Amino acid sequence: MVSAVSEHDDLDRAALAASTRPGARAALDALPWIGGAIADDRDAGLFARWGLSTVIDENLGTAVLPRALFDELHDRAGVAAEWPHGNAGVLHTYGYLLSLAPTPYGLKRERWLGTALSTALGLAPQALLPWRCGPSLLARATSAASTLLRSPAVESTCSVDGRASRVALSAAHGPAALAYEVAPAPGADPLLVTMFPVDDAEAALAGFEADPRVRWNAV
Repeated sequence: MVSAVSEHDDLDRAALAASTRPGARAALDALPWIGGAIADDRDAGLFARWGLSTVIDENLGTAVLPRALFDELHDRAGVAAEWPHGNAGVLHTYGYLLSLAPTPYGLKRERWLGTALSTALGLAPQALLPWRCGPSLLARATSAASTLLRSPAVESTCSVDGRASRVALSAAHGPAALAYEVAPAPGADPLLVTMFPVDDAEAALAGFEADPRVRWNAV
């Protein structure tokens, strides 16, 4: 049986070691379940379903990952990236698992390690734990976000410089899961960017509609 405490500690150790390219390589090698998941996602073409994201957090104004880890993750994913812009699937799943940047909402990884998001999606509390056997974290996140975007409780779309920007929520009021997608160019189909839990669905939707712009670190 996998120990959650041990896995949390392993993530912390890997994150602390990943400030250089050899350190980032060794850190990921020390977490074989991440390396295996990234390889599976690459072979399945899942990263192509996600758009671009910046590693510079909009709340912090600083990078949530070191450059070395950013580069190592994208190399393993087989995805071209030019710092600070990378693949949202790479960054918002495996990158966030290894981020130690303190945000106003806690560590980025908590959306995957906690139960708020999975519960809001109507899944089992531990459905999104990254080290579970079976489909990778990205595969599960892609499926859950796509399902929510297809059948939201409430949704809203705005146009930002001709690009469709769409948010979907699993509930109209109270706690909810939020999924977000953005078209990479005018007229193009939107691509997934992120998914996370919110405490107040009504406020999240109102904020989105009141300030039309590309959000949540999308590029």
